Amino acid sequence: MPRYRIHRLKGHLRDHFRFAPHVSGTAQVKPRDYELGESVEASTPYAAYFERKGTGAPLAPGDLLESEDGALHIFKFVGFEEAQWVLPEPKPEEVPATTQDI
Repeated sequence: MPRYRIHRLKGHLRDHFRFAPHVSGTAQVKPRDYELGESVEASTPYAAYFERKGTGAPLAPGDLLESEDGALHIFKFVGFEEAQWVLPEPKPEEVPATTQDI
């Protein structure tokens, strides 16, 4: 049975997520906005939702499920939708100025 890692949306971002307009398509999410939580074994993201529903830490809107193959699913008020990590671009290295450039 597949295992999903749960990424919890940080608390201070929950209201923003709650009142943001719903957009369709793949959600772009930033790793810095999430905390890695526990894992859950389930056949689908919806099965994982119902597995966690009766516990002390159910899935909340904005939380992510990451499957073993790296696919992300974000829990929204309308159900689960695809998501992907948005990673910051690496900063370019500064080239030291030499006296030959002058």
